[in-house]
Amino acid sequence: MRDAVGLEILTRDECLRLLTKAPVGRIAVTERGLPVIHPVNYVLDGDHIVFRTSAANKLAAATRDAIVAFEVDEFDAQRHTGWSVMVTGRASAVTDADKLNRLRDLPLTSWAPNRPQHFVEISLDIVTGRRVPVPDGLSG
Repeated sequence: MRDAVGLEILTRDECLRLLTKAPVGRIAVTERGLPVIHPVNYVLDGDHIVFRTSAANKLAAATRDAIVAFEVDEFDAQRHTGWSVMVTGRASAVTDADKLNRLRDLPLTSWAPNRPQHFVEISLDIVTGRRVPVPDGLSG
């Protein structure tokens, strides 16, 4: 299925598969009434996106029971193709001790030098995606 400009509309299952392919995504939050985007290392954990941050920073405050947007993509500039997956959901701090212990065992490594220990999860309420098809003559 394609949208009005010819982009392939991805199924939810394909979007979830692609969410496992990139180590960095971008979370859009509201800070002081304005939209702000933060890159984060993340992992897909069942029906949630999980990332780490410092409990004392602006990102932790901005994601406290807030509706957020999350985006991940990949592109090939040479072949003029790529894909993008967008998620809208509620972000919340993980506080349950058993869940925190399980999350610490996930393959989630923050690139931040201080190794943040505050976990935030985003529900997968709305998941959409698009793919730019490989132009004719460039396949292969």
